[in-house]
Amino acid sequence: MEFANKEYLLLLLLLIPYIIWYFLYRHKSEPTLRMGDTFTFRYAPKSWKVRLVHLPMLLRCVVYALVVIVLARPQSDSPVGEEQVEGINIMLAVDVSASMLSDNVEPNRIEVAKDVAREFISSRPNDNIGLTIFAGEAFTQCPMTTDHASLLNLLAGVRADLSVNKLIQDGTAIGMGLANAVGRLKNVAGKSKVVILLTDGSNNVGDISPLTAAAIAKKFGVRVYTIGLGTDGTDAQGRVVGEIDYKTLQDIAVQTDGEFYRAQSRNELSQIYKDIDKLEKTKLDATSYGKRYEAYMPFAMLALLVFLIEVVLRITVFKRIP
Repeated sequence: MEFANKEYLLLLLLLIPYIIWYFLYRHKSEPTLRMGDTFTFRYAPKSWKVRLVHLPMLLRCVVYALVVIVLARPQSDSPVGEEQVEGINIMLAVDVSASMLSDNVEPNRIEVAKDVAREFISSRPNDNIGLTIFAGEAFTQCPMTTDHASLLNLLAGVRADLSVNKLIQDGTAIGMGLANAVGRLKNVAGKSKVVILLTDGSNNVGDISPLTAAAIAKKFGVRVYTIGLGTDGTDAQGRVVGEIDYKTLQDIAVQTDGEFYRAQSRNELSQIYKDIDKLEKTKLDATSYGKRYEAYMPFAMLALLVFLIEVVLRITVFKRIP
């Protein structure tokens, strides 16, 4: 158990002067009865009330100490431990260019990609997974993590209208997206490192070509699984959607010992992720971090109980008549 506000424990030192005052000066405030001689009462037996005359003072000290402990905010936590789990290191690289809003894969390409990725992440609780998104530029939406709840929250916030709203440059920088994902994987411990790259177009912008990024991936032992999502032509709104560069995607997969897939529907994409789910698993070192919980409530309840007992005793059993 730890205390969030340890400095409050110094208040316990105030009990020392209170106890000294109680025993040295208490008799000055107590009612007395003058008697000629108390010799007769020298060997008189002491009642239990006399023996427990200091009990209220003791209870007050206990209440004060418990209140100080509550102010110091005691906290308990679950242990921090190291364990080995079966899993692999995966970076998801998802295209968020404007063409991903196309609805020739219902309801639209980006929502289907997110839904299937969500199912994939949920089915692999022990994997170390991160998320890169790219359009005309690439950036990391979520770094490598085993905290899949946070990853899923960040995935839910992925949108394909960023370029439409001029928040990022439009286009399809496949090379930049792949290079960003590889950069997150290159220094990660573990033999199995995988990028799942999903796009619906061809590389038309960016400083790094897709095959150059593939060469970088191969250098660091990263396998790349490429997915071309959607169909060529027009969507339900009559908009012309870009042509998917299947050859480049296939070349990336071959160069990195991965696989190339083509998905024209949600069911096909879901099956692709199930195939990738059969990847070889290796041992990963995972750290389980403890969570802290407030533990002041038992002390607060005990302080209230002791206080009530002291009040009841003071006004009944130990009531003084001046």
